[in-house]
Amino acid sequence: MDPVIITGAGPVGLTLALALARQEVPCVVLDEGPGKDEPRPARTVVLREEAVALVERLTGAPLTGLGSRWAGWRSMRRKQVTREVVFGDAEPAPLHIAQHELTGVLRTALTRERLVRIAVDSRLDGIEQERSGVTAHTRGPAGTWWRGSYLVGCDGPRSTVRKLQDIRFPGRTAVERYAVAALRTELPWTDEALLHRMPPWRTTGPSAGEVVGRPLPDGVWRLDWLLPPGKDLVTPELLVNRVRETLAGWADGPTPAYELLDTGVHTVHHRLARRWRVGRVLLAGDAAHLLGALGTQGLEEGLLDADNLAWKLALAWHHGPREALLDSYQQERRAAISARLRAADQVLPLLRGGGGLRSYVPGAARGNDALLTDGHLGRGTLGAPGTYADSPLAPRNLAGEVSVGTPPGTPVTDVRVTAEDGTFVRLRDRLGRGALLVVLIAPGTGVWDRKHWVTAGIMPRLAAAVTALPHRAELLVTESYPGAAAHTVLLVRPDGHLVTALNGVRPADLYAAAESALGGATSGAPTEAEEGAGAAAGSR
Repeated sequence: MDPVIITGAGPVGLTLALALARQEVPCVVLDEGPGKDEPRPARTVVLREEAVALVERLTGAPLTGLGSRWAGWRSMRRKQVTREVVFGDAEPAPLHIAQHELTGVLRTALTRERLVRIAVDSRLDGIEQERSGVTAHTRGPAGTWWRGSYLVGCDGPRSTVRKLQDIRFPGRTAVERYAVAALRTELPWTDEALLHRMPPWRTTGPSAGEVVGRPLPDGVWRLDWLLPPGKDLVTPELLVNRVRETLAGWADGPTPAYELLDTGVHTVHHRLARRWRVGRVLLAGDAAHLLGALGTQGLEEGLLDADNLAWKLALAWHHGPREALLDSYQQERRAAISARLRAADQVLPLLRGGGGLRSYVPGAARGNDALLTDGHLGRGTLGAPGTYADSPLAPRNLAGEVSVGTPPGTPVTDVRVTAEDGTFVRLRDRLGRGALLVVLIAPGTGVWDRKHWVTAGIMPRLAAAVTALPHRAELLVTESYPGAAAHTVLLVRPDGHLVTALNGVRPADLYAAAESALGGATSGAPTEAEEGAGAAAGSR
């Protein structure tokens, strides 16, 4: 079967290629650039634990040495500290990493991957698709036609794939604008990120705003200053003045020594593609959505797009079209992004409207600081990762379904499990292999050799039920799981989202839940999107 064509060699496209290759799906990545990225210290991304685990699992390389794990977070208003967060086991610290470092790790991993080919200097300019596959044309020194089974556009905000498929991309332009600088210096807050609203050295005027400081390795900091609405030019002199007054204000004295490494202006847009799938052509990352106001992270959502799509594409590639499963990618991911954009739209007038009666409401300032903290730290309405509770893949009316600490549709907790070969591993280590995971909560099994309990109690019956499932599944055992009673059985998707929790071994419920999670019965009939694809496709 033809490979999957991926357009765009940024973090999202490279992550998708690795995720597909891990499931034995060949890929061609069309990179319009020369195959390497210019180092830009001021272009960084903040990743939560789920995204970090995804990249580390795919690359086999730790990211912590390339980025910074913050010791804490503090919010300040004028001269007062309004909120402090200390990271630890209860709340893992996010990882702050330069984007070129992240891309470099992914590229290095792909050099060892036999199933992935990266075609540099290959700019897409045409797509044709039919029932059996996709043909893409690239121009450049080696312009040619490429044949694929599916094509995924990971080619950024100005996506050629999206335009060739005539997909609308409505939304808001220039929601927020920031002046950005990366510099090496010493600040009073070692390894702590901070949000400083209305700093005392800028108490008047429309640019009083806020500044965010986020540490990177080797004494480097990224500073972001919120700019007033408009298109006023950010000159080098203005940016240097911001650097000097901010450092002097935090030091409460003369400006400390610093080395300016990189600068830029970051403009945040909020947009959401109307469709993420047209037949065998799909969108992911910035090609499908743009977000990032109030501290939220758009690139991280792109990585979650890749994680959601990879196992579904792999199943369709290996076992034939599963239209409901592929359609669920748009339904799940678009709904998650849409919820975050709605939350930001509701909060923006409150946080950026300024003045009015709101400024006199008791506690309003603290509430606003809490909202911004949630956006930056990936929690609450603004920042929490999306769930798939309303997914079309969710099973319905299971008699033995019970509640555990993880609601259906959300990522599972990363507990220690015993694998089928008797080794102890982390649950997240078993994700991304294309298999469903069945996890039995069995207290006490951890102290016994596997051979003593694998044939005892309910294990033989559960093993037989797992073998009979409609798709390959791996049986795992854990001592405990948050909110789960003994003998609870969890069914987990290949991307780590909980399908259901069952009260004991219930083969019929387990089979029904697995079939639902896979999109139901296989259907080879063409969808409306496929039949209409020719009209939207490019032509030779």
